[in-house]
Amino acid sequence: MQPGPTSPSTPANPFQRERRPAGLRRWIPGWQTLRAYPLPWLVDDASAGLALTAVLVPVGMGYAEASGLPAINGLYATIAPLVAYAVFGPSRILVMGPDSSLAAIIAATVVPLAAGDPGRSVALAGTLALLSGALCVLAGAARAGFLADLLSKPVRLGYLNGIALTVLIGQVPKLLGFSAAGDNVVQKAASLAKGVADGRTNWTALAIGGACLAVILALKRRLPRVPGALVAVVGALAVTGLFDLSATAGVAVLGPLPQGLPAFRPPLLSLDVIRLLLPGAAAIALVSFADTTVLSRTFALRCGQDVDQDQELVALGAANVAAGLFQGFSVSSSSSRTPVAESAGARTQVTGLVGALGIALLLIGAPGLLRNLPGAALGAVVISAVLSLIDLDGLLRLYRLRRSEFVFAVACFLGVALVGVIQGIFIAITLALLAFIWRAWRPYDAVLGRVDGLKGYHDIARHPEAKRIPGLVLFRWDAPLFFANADVFHRHVLQAVAEAATPTRWVVVAAEPVTDVDITAADALSALDDDLQREGIELCFAEMKGPVKDLLKRYGLFSKLGDDLFFRTVGQAVDAYLKAHPVEWLDWEDR
Repeated sequence: MQPGPTSPSTPANPFQRERRPAGLRRWIPGWQTLRAYPLPWLVDDASAGLALTAVLVPVGMGYAEASGLPAINGLYATIAPLVAYAVFGPSRILVMGPDSSLAAIIAATVVPLAAGDPGRSVALAGTLALLSGALCVLAGAARAGFLADLLSKPVRLGYLNGIALTVLIGQVPKLLGFSAAGDNVVQKAASLAKGVADGRTNWTALAIGGACLAVILALKRRLPRVPGALVAVVGALAVTGLFDLSATAGVAVLGPLPQGLPAFRPPLLSLDVIRLLLPGAAAIALVSFADTTVLSRTFALRCGQDVDQDQELVALGAANVAAGLFQGFSVSSSSSRTPVAESAGARTQVTGLVGALGIALLLIGAPGLLRNLPGAALGAVVISAVLSLIDLDGLLRLYRLRRSEFVFAVACFLGVALVGVIQGIFIAITLALLAFIWRAWRPYDAVLGRVDGLKGYHDIARHPEAKRIPGLVLFRWDAPLFFANADVFHRHVLQAVAEAATPTRWVVVAAEPVTDVDITAADALSALDDDLQREGIELCFAEMKGPVKDLLKRYGLFSKLGDDLFFRTVGQAVDAYLKAHPVEWLDWEDR
């Protein structure tokens, strides 16, 4: 697709940041877009919106059923979020709606509480969307967009592969024409195997679902611009209606949809319900924002736009609140439908508004159009979508390059698949945080020396040939100093002194990697200085950053240690040491 003309707010340089409006206008970027909207873009946005509608309908219904909800609620969960994101969303073409990465979380949270009551399932799903949306809005208003970073790549890989397996096991029975029960993947897989062994497979439904899946995957591979889900759904509708397969072959079909737009339905907000749904809401907020922030950054770069991630949180929250208030369920950005909008020529969020209008007209004017849609076809749509979540190559890459992160990914995968979707996410996040603390608690440190032919000072563990100056220990600490590692730092410095080949007179800490020193670490530095002073050893620092020096001044350490013992470079510290303690030593060039 050739890039079109830029709007007045589009920077010529795609890496140049746009000037953001101040005040209330900052929170409603959709209004800013409409104020400067070039009318020639309307044709592109309208045609892209119509193309998008054809994809939104089957995908929305499929994800609703994957979430354990009636298919119609997938359309309700598409209309309201598209409108809300058009008003609050900072990205010009991001498409918001039901998503495969959330379906398993919604089902795991809502289905056990609904006890088989479809009406209660819808109400609980609406409440869940409202809670997750409120969390996103609050986080965005508090500028907490950094929370998405809690989902590292290994965690996301494990989570998405676990979600894919969970959804696949849940949708395969639909493809086979029967249902399978179970609270986790193992139970559902056992129920699926029992159903097949008992001869419950409906071969007609399997033929329809298998054909739909083959068409979708083939078109995605050969003709990616053609909406495979639409082609498959239209074909399944035609075949099922023509041969009346619902009556003659027992193929489960959608049936007529309710006519009209979704009604405003306040969710269930009792304290008991909130307490039960809050963990799921937190998981949805975190996962959906992590997905949305990656996708919005990708498409913002293509559009020459800078996306405010805190505003993205607010917009995501607004979309979920809108879904929850109008009989929908939790939504996220779509990595499959956004490219459809882009390739169809979308310019702005007007594309999403046209898509919402198209679905609304379908519900008002022709709700019976989809009554013969087989459930197996919707299962095929969902399966084709979740197949893209499987990333075995990513897991193998982690295994080859960093086994510890591979373990986190596998732990997340097993947690999602065996323990539960929500529990698996939080297990993985906890493991990732513990790993971060472990690395910060036990960071790398090194004693430095000079290597012939190399500038600077280098780790003697990696360069055994390095030369050390008698009486001088050059010690590098590769992490911030804080409460968890302050004692380790203290012990390792004393260990470096004890292992020196000659009696030590100065210890110089190469402090460039030290980006912070907290109160506990400051006290540890003071105690280290006292220990070294008792042995007649000076504690010095080199290459310490200005903000860290400011902290030491505030703690009173600068005056205690002496400002003449803080050097700009390690070379200057070495010069000062050799001046104060002359030793027989070769002159080094480029010291």
